Amino acid sequence: MTAHSASSHVASDSPGHASAFMILRLFLGLRTLVAGLEKFEANKSFSFSNYYENMNRMATGISGASILPVWATKSFALPLGYLLIALGLAILLGVKTRLALCLTGLVYVSLSFGLMAVQEGEGVAWIGMQILMFAFALTLVRYNRFALVADKN
Repeated sequence: MTAHSASSHVASDSPGHASAFMILRLFLGLRTLVAGLEKFEANKSFSFSNYYENMNRMATGISGASILPVWATKSFALPLGYLLIALGLAILLGVKTRLALCLTGLVYVSLSFGLMAVQEGEGVAWIGMQILMFAFALTLVRYNRFALVADKN
């Protein structure tokens, strides 16, 4: 394969890569945003009091079923919903997309660690699939065509 044909091959694949990345970015951004919003819900009602009750319950449940101390689980749980909402919006809007994808992937790795600590294998596998999608999105991020605040290459 000559240099000219290799470069034209990459250029011709760009629209497909850009479309694939956009679909993946939309899915991951919406999934992350909804995961954050879900933390505010109880009995079909959204509120800050629901949020703090849900997050405290999550933290104490993980702490009670594992070796993780309650101070560590609460430190992680209390800002989690806000962080997921901010990262979901950043991914959807294309604000520093590479950084947002990487940080969100790390949040999901942290969530899977909590599930590993309580031996919840099915949840770990489910989050593992999302982590794979974040890793794949990071390989396609160079094809990001629609961003409010672009990444520096």
